[in-house]
Amino acid sequence: MRIRTQATRPYEDQRPGTSGLRKKVRVFQQPHYLENFVQSIFDCLDGLAGATLVLGGDGRYYNDQALQTILKMAAANGVGRVLVGRNGLLSTPAASCIIRKHGAFGGILLTASHNPAGPDGDFGVKYNVGNGGPAPESLTERIYARSRELRAYRILEVEDVALDRLGCFRLGAMTVEVIDPVADYAELMESLFDFDRIHALLADGFRIRFDAMHAVTGPYARELLVHRLGAPEESVVHATPLPDFGGGHPDPNLTYARPLVESLWREDAPDFGAASDGDGDRNMILGRGFFVTPSDSLALLAAHATCAPGYRDGLAGIARSMPTSRAADRVAERLGIPCYETPTGWKYFGNLLDAGRITLCGEESFGTGSNHIREKDGLWAVLFWLNLLAVARQPVAEVVKAHWRAYGRHYYTRHDYEGLDPEAAHRLIETLRAQLGKLPGRSGQGLRVLQAEDFRYEDPVDHSVSEHQGIRILFEPEARLVFRLSGTGTAGATLRVYVERFEPDPAQQDQDTQQALAPLIRLADEIAGIQRLTGRARPDVIT
Repeated sequence: MRIRTQATRPYEDQRPGTSGLRKKVRVFQQPHYLENFVQSIFDCLDGLAGATLVLGGDGRYYNDQALQTILKMAAANGVGRVLVGRNGLLSTPAASCIIRKHGAFGGILLTASHNPAGPDGDFGVKYNVGNGGPAPESLTERIYARSRELRAYRILEVEDVALDRLGCFRLGAMTVEVIDPVADYAELMESLFDFDRIHALLADGFRIRFDAMHAVTGPYARELLVHRLGAPEESVVHATPLPDFGGGHPDPNLTYARPLVESLWREDAPDFGAASDGDGDRNMILGRGFFVTPSDSLALLAAHATCAPGYRDGLAGIARSMPTSRAADRVAERLGIPCYETPTGWKYFGNLLDAGRITLCGEESFGTGSNHIREKDGLWAVLFWLNLLAVARQPVAEVVKAHWRAYGRHYYTRHDYEGLDPEAAHRLIETLRAQLGKLPGRSGQGLRVLQAEDFRYEDPVDHSVSEHQGIRILFEPEARLVFRLSGTGTAGATLRVYVERFEPDPAQQDQDTQQALAPLIRLADEIAGIQRLTGRARPDVIT
């Protein structure tokens, strides 16, 4: 075995987004493309020599080859030990758990989250730091700068290694330890939730259906829901991780998890349904004939947090991304704790969690989490809901409606316009940004604009500033529109439009969401010129 220094040339398109570098598989398969980015990561990590890294991914196409390359490069760059999930599998929440439990220096995760997989699909690489969370913007910008000047990378010349058996072996001077990808995570979940009570709920005939969408959470769900909590085997479907996710789109929403949704609306529907995404950090919660918005889910978990053993001492605070509905704000106000509003991207919660300012956090994009790790966590949210329901002994719909009666309902929806021409999408945002100063006082559809701004965030812990994090327009009576371009896609541009209206009257809380928000939806098009500037008459995905 010898270390080879391979000459290369920089690529100009390796700037990480909100969750690492995501591109089409064929982009990563270009000569030296993956190696350049990985070397750029290693070059920006002070103190890497002799350190322990965690490595794994969601099992998507190209994971196998990329894992071997990264292991050989880690050995050539002086890493002391790598903990890698068996068969290269690690959910993103489990990776965060393992980094924290084992005191690792950081971790490299191979995932494009909820994006499709396969030879024509997407691939991604992200780096997580020692607290278990995504690299902060200061580090990702250094990695990007390094990628633009890189001229060589280092790699150990050795045959590929077997990752299908637990145990340790040497790769050059580096130790590779193949670990059970589920064990540490499952142990953490048992410390947070009342498994005996959930087991009793399921033993009493409460039926659940969890859709792993042929992604990484299948083995985790089988271990937790079936083996440890006693749910029947058929409660977990699409549980085998596949390189192309079975040809599906592993995004747990009403559009892409359609088979699960349909099963919850049948006459013989289970009592509870849930799904997770490609890398296991997102969740969708359903009751019989009932969809729980992620915003409501965060608020409900906060309101009922003390029902779970891991949160019996109460919450230090709550944080939500700016586009997420303000339902959690009302819970925080009643509990007498702070509620922070951050940009979209889980990395923005890290400082608040590390500083002990918050306990729960969430995003409207089907992500919820807490201070147990530094990533959003799909199965954690499912277990929290099962703990809540085991205590309440009421149907999901009744639990949510009782919350609305107590706190008011935030009618909320997100409209996604996918695969837009990037130039048209950016022109829409820039045109909207240019008219912000003229919007206050304007009226339409029975609403009056109170405030219009481009969201700017100053981190209350380190006082770093993030600009241009989404355009929000506030109305009276209490309502909001938010416009932003997504940073998680790999083809074209995705415009997300968030629509929210508060309804305090219980007699008006049972309307269809799209009907209740129809005036605001029309107003969004009038203000932003969506159809005129993009040519799209309707969104591709509504959640």
